[in-house]
Amino acid sequence: MNVRDFLKAGHTPSLFSAFLYFDISFMVWVLLGALANSIVPEFEMSETQRGLMVALPLLGGAVLRLVLGGMTDHIGARMTGLIGLALTMVPLLLGWLWADSYEKILVVAVLLGVAGASFAAALPLASRWYPPQYQGLAMGIAGAGNSGTALATFFAPRIAAVPEIGWHGVFGLATIPIALTFAFYYFCAKDSPQQPAPKSAADYVKVLAHMDTWWFCIFYSVTFGGFVGLASFLNSFFKVQYGLSPIAAGGFATLCVISGSLLRPVGGYLADHFGGIRMLIALYLGVTATMAGLGFLPDLYVGTVLMFLGMGCLGMGNGSVFQLVPLRFSKEIGVVTGIVGAAGGVGGFFLPTVLGYLKDQTGSFSGGFFAFGVTGLICAVTLAVVSRSWEGVFVGQGGKAVTAVPEPVAMPEPAQASV
Repeated sequence: MNVRDFLKAGHTPSLFSAFLYFDISFMVWVLLGALANSIVPEFEMSETQRGLMVALPLLGGAVLRLVLGGMTDHIGARMTGLIGLALTMVPLLLGWLWADSYEKILVVAVLLGVAGASFAAALPLASRWYPPQYQGLAMGIAGAGNSGTALATFFAPRIAAVPEIGWHGVFGLATIPIALTFAFYYFCAKDSPQQPAPKSAADYVKVLAHMDTWWFCIFYSVTFGGFVGLASFLNSFFKVQYGLSPIAAGGFATLCVISGSLLRPVGGYLADHFGGIRMLIALYLGVTATMAGLGFLPDLYVGTVLMFLGMGCLGMGNGSVFQLVPLRFSKEIGVVTGIVGAAGGVGGFFLPTVLGYLKDQTGSFSGGFFAFGVTGLICAVTLAVVSRSWEGVFVGQGGKAVTAVPEPVAMPEPAQASV
């Protein structure tokens, strides 16, 4: 792949705008997870309550992605992104000036979902500028904005440790990068001239009538849900499991999060080259192996290596899924991105919730990791079977893009949808 050709094929300022919007929004989205070790002692939470607090922003993001996905198709990704950034200020101000009880923290947690919903505007902004052969790389670069999780896990515990600031002050300081991102996005983001016609409510329902939509939802709920769910919970995991300080736990969590974040575009690039189907099967097996290893709760350094590798597999899996999605739903990318992204958020909600609950009930994180490993294996087998009906229809062998995709890319009637 020629980098110069890639740069000429699309609109670089919009691609970077999508990345920046995604990056800063993700930082805000997982802020409660990054600050959990400071918040939990103040409100004397159980592990189950900790898991719920960390998970609720992910569920809120899942719901609001559907809303932003529809807005993207109707008013464009640029305007939708600007609205999303403005609304993100609300939970930050509440967390800074208002949240002084567990119940109020849960309200802030739900509202933080608007930051996670950025996915439904950022990725279409990038995707609509690039032809099929560059979708994996373009979506991978934009999607690498999930590196914002690393900003949260690394900096938030350190800033919260400053007595004059505390965890409340971290929410206030987070309004600054949101405001700067709003200004950059306003001046640099541009909607592609290749905009699909706005869809009616019936069109959105029609998308859900296709089995492929549900398959992508399942696959992404494991890759993205696994990544963001663990990213939100890792600060807590390293502190509770290994007895680290909040700052040290944040350092180990950041190392693992960086793996998944930076390898997302690598996953998209490799999916372009080898095929998204081949990549995803291999990556799901990698998730199975690493999570099974973590289920035995090894010592700190072995556990960190396994988590680093597992997060890398999940990050590359995110890029691989979204190499395939635009090839199947090129004309409905806005709404499909919202639906599939919502499924990812739901997956992310369940993982920390289950880990926290099982820790309370069994005294160990083992059961949660073993269950996640089995889920990865099921996905690998399922994808190997389901993808047989995809090859030669909207993708080439192994899930590679074909230069000229005929009408099968446009969705067939629901009754004829592939299963």
